[in-house]
Amino acid sequence: MRVLVLNGPNLGSLGRREPEVYGSRTLADLESMLAARAAELGIQLHCLQSNHEGQLIDWIEREVVGTDAIIINPGALSHTSLALADALRGSGKPVIEVHISNVFAREPERRQMVTAAAAKAVISGLGFDGYLAALNFVTTLRA
Repeated sequence: MRVLVLNGPNLGSLGRREPEVYGSRTLADLESMLAARAAELGIQLHCLQSNHEGQLIDWIEREVVGTDAIIINPGALSHTSLALADALRGSGKPVIEVHISNVFAREPERRQMVTAAAAKAVISGLGFDGYLAALNFVTTLRA
């Protein structure tokens, strides 16, 4: 099984950006944690991060071949990007959307998630453990 893990805008700043919201661990820490769990589960991971909506869409279109599922944290694009939602929907793959913070306990504008409509599941507020939950969940999708 191959899983594409996409992280959107500002997630490259994990560890420095608002540690009271996102914690002190970095994106590299997250990817190492996921790689270790993926190895236990027999999953091949491909992790990418971009601050650019179009780059995320290009990766979805290009990487969908040979990918069994997508785990994505679209960051703030979750609340605004119909184009990203369309790309996720158009991938034909199960999508699990992850948010490190509990978006429903934050500003009102973060409570509406455009991309969530393209997802099979949304995990919010579990910190990095939300990614692990998503990775564990995709194993249930195996044919």
